[in-house]
Amino acid sequence: MQLVGAVEPDEILMDPILEGRARDISSYLRCPVCQNQTIDDSNSSLARDLRLLVRERLKAGDNNQQVIDFLVEQYGEFILLTPPFNKTTWFLWLSPLIIIIIGVSFILFRIRWASRKTPISFDAH
Repeated sequence: MQLVGAVEPDEILMDPILEGRARDISSYLRCPVCQNQTIDDSNSSLARDLRLLVRERLKAGDNNQQVIDFLVEQYGEFILLTPPFNKTTWFLWLSPLIIIIIGVSFILFRIRWASRKTPISFDAH
């Protein structure tokens, strides 16, 4: 099995199916220390502890969603690399669209405003 990220050989499960599930789950979880890395990619000791916890929960019989729910319960939604769309994150998800709409509206307003200006005539009568 090829090592990817910061997973150490002593962390890898002997069951390739469980290990694959652990890697899947780890790819969705943010390292609380590194913040822009998954726990699979991070070398921090907390990320290692979280990788081991994911594997322990899988060995205990939890399904993927139960493992994720447990970690969200412990660390909050911040642990998720991609936050869910809900009442507390709607602005995060919709803000790019809102910014684009505002930008396009501003550009259209400026174009219309510029075309309404009457040119100054320098003709002498």
